[in-house]
Amino acid sequence: MRYWAYLAGKIFFCAAFMYGLLCLLDHFFPADNHHHIIPPGILLYMLLMGLWFLASSGLLFVCIWAQRCRCRVCLRRLRMPVETGSWGGMLLLGRPRIEYICPYGHGTLKLAELQISGLENPEWNPNGEIWEELCASAHDADERP
Repeated sequence: MRYWAYLAGKIFFCAAFMYGLLCLLDHFFPADNHHHIIPPGILLYMLLMGLWFLASSGLLFVCIWAQRCRCRVCLRRLRMPVETGSWGGMLLLGRPRIEYICPYGHGTLKLAELQISGLENPEWNPNGEIWEELCASAHDADERP
């Protein structure tokens, strides 16, 4: 739930910023509905509105793209990319993938190295209680005589 709330918050703040920029553009280019002729600054206004649209679309894309490589639990950036598989051994090892891991051990994210058949969803694998599993071997060694 935190993961989606963080994404919604990022999109909300980017949308608020872009709306403020739109209001600023409309303030400098007020609408003149009294005349039936083309105002002299319409070309500049249309150019700026096109750039505003491109910036808004780009900001939305960056928000979603940056969210993909975040931990689903702690929202930190995933680290340590490891390449698995190879094109030469695709029948044995599968297609090449890049795996990222959370620095705090919450899980791993597997992304396809090359997306041939359209967009594939990244595969998030939560590790669960990895620290308990790692410490269990130390407790077993202490209990042995």
